[in-house]
Order: sequence, then structure tokens, then C-alpha cells
Amino acid sequence: MIWHIFFQPFIEYGFMRRALVVCLALSVSTTMLGVFLLLRRMSLMGDALSHAILPGVAVGYLVNGMSLLAMSIGGFLAGIVVALVAGLVSRRTPLKEDASFAGLYLGSLALGVTLVSLRGSNVNLLHLLFGSILAVDNSAALFVAGVCALTLMLLALFYRGLVTEAFDIAWLQANKRWLPALLHGLFLALLVLNLVAGFQVLGTLMAVGLMMLPAVAARCWMRTLPGLLLMAGVSGVFCAWLGLSLSWAVSLPAGPSIVLTASGWFLISVLCGSRSRLRAHF
Repeated sequence: MIWHIFFQPFIEYGFMRRALVVCLALSVSTTMLGVFLLLRRMSLMGDALSHAILPGVAVGYLVNGMSLLAMSIGGFLAGIVVALVAGLVSRRTPLKEDASFAGLYLGSLALGVTLVSLRGSNVNLLHLLFGSILAVDNSAALFVAGVCALTLMLLALFYRGLVTEAFDIAWLQANKRWLPALLHGLFLALLVLNLVAGFQVLGTLMAVGLMMLPAVAARCWMRTLPGLLLMAGVSGVFCAWLGLSLSWAVSLPAGPSIVLTASGWFLISVLCGSRSRLRAHF
């Protein structure tokens, strides 16, 4: 029974192997970014940006149909524009960055759904919103793997700067005033790029689930940043594999199954984690 549920589908079926590889790549890269969002107290920014890329994805779809390249370029440009405009609004008005993101991403979501509805069907809209992980082809798998490799490489190169910006941005501003803006822009670009890669697999509404839930769950167990990054990545990989296996066994949608598995791990971590106050209370 264990072999049939957790191993046999990935050995016998090519589409399940591609889905697993894509999910594992996304789990490694997005959870790292989720940890840095958690440290910056910007956990909901990933959700805002995942909605913000929808108009660009919709424009790419209207121009060239279900083309991965067109939708990816459109989504990336839309996410960058929303991030830049939100930063400009937060600097020039009394609004904080989270408030400006909230105002922009809601309008972006509505605009994206409207644009898709002009030409597409309900099936196309559901594909963009919730993804189609079992229909991932080789080109999409290579794209996601490339995004994962690029993300890990840049995080390794700029690790010290990103950590310093998360904990002591005043020190960076006192020494090199241009460096915090550069690091913040790099981080937002990586965030948008991973969400664009994730929409093809989990959709624009679900992509952020695999990014934040393992990171938040790991926070209930680990005290150090390296341990937090390691456990978040391992948790994301485990939730992706378990979610895909359970979706195959009980005929559930694959994307929501992965996010539900990550949600279950989050609840277990909140209740039983070594750093959880609920555990100490009980």
C-alpha cells in the first residue's frame, strides 16, 4: 500500500514525475524567499504579488494564447510594476507599503480576471487561477528549474546583505545608502520571478501557499537562520511529495492537495513545535 501510494505513480507515469520535479524545485527556492519575507514581517506581500501578476499573465494570454513565454514575461513585468508603484506610494504618501500593496493587488486581481473573461473560457480562467500541475510539459519544467537555480545562486551571493537588511537596515543605510535599495529591488525581482514560475504549476492564487506555509511552520521549530532555511526547504519538499501522492491516491486536485498538506504541517507545528507557546501552555 505504501509503495503503491507514495512511489509507484512517480515511477510509472511521466506526467507525475514532471509534476514532482517541478514541485520539488519550487519548494526549495520559494521557501527560502518565504523565510526572508517572514523575517521582514512582510508575509502577506507574497500573496499580494501573486495576485498582482495576473493582469500581465492575462495580457500575455490574450496576445499569444497559452504561451508560457508570453504569460511569464507579462506576469513578471506586471509584478515589477506593482512593486515599484507600491514603493513609490509608500514613500510619497502617509500609507505604509503593506497598505499600498493591498490597494494595488485587489485592483490587479479584478483587472486580470476581467481581461481573461473577455476572450477566454471558465476553463482558461481556472487554469490561470489554480494552475494545472499534472499538465506541466518539459518546457515549463525547465523554466521552473532555471528559476530555482538562479534564485539559489543569487541568494547565496547576496546572503549577508539580505540578512543584514532584514535585521539592521539602519546600519546598511549609514554605510552605503544605495545598498538597501539595491538589495530590496533584487529581493522583489526574485519574489516576482518565483511567483511567475509558480503560477504555471499552482496558479496565481495557490503559488504563495508553498512559499509561506513551510517557512512559517519552520519558525515554530528552529531558532537559528540556517536551521530555519534548512527546515523550511525540507518541509516544502516533503509537503509537495506528500500532497502529490495523496492527490493521486484519493483523486483530489493536485495543487490544493499540496497546499492543504502544507497547511496541516503548519497546524502541527503551531501545536507541537518546540518554540510554540501553545505547546508550553498545554
